[in-house]
Amino acid sequence: MRNPGTIDVALDEMLVNLAAIVLRLSTPALTRTPEARRALAQSVHQYAVCAARSSDPRVHELKKQLEGTLRPNLRIVASDGVELS
Repeated sequence: MRNPGTIDVALDEMLVNLAAIVLRLSTPALTRTPEARRALAQSVHQYAVCAARSSDPRVHELKKQLEGTLRPNLRIVASDGVELS
C-alpha cells in the first residue's frame, strides 16, 4: 500500500463501515441516557473530523446522516389548548 490513492480508498471504506456502526448505535433505544448521548456526540464529532479530509461523497453523506442523529426530534404537542400531531 505505498500508493497514496490506495490508502485513501482504504480509509474511505473504513469510514463508511464506521459510520454504519455508529448509525446502528444511534437509535433512541440505545441513547436514552445522558452518557450515551455524550458518547454518540463524541463519536459523531470524531467521524466529522476524519471525514473532512475525504473526497468520497459517501463519507460526506454519512457525516450528514450522523450529524442528524444529534438533533432532537422536535414536535408540537399542543397549541392554544388544541392538540396537534
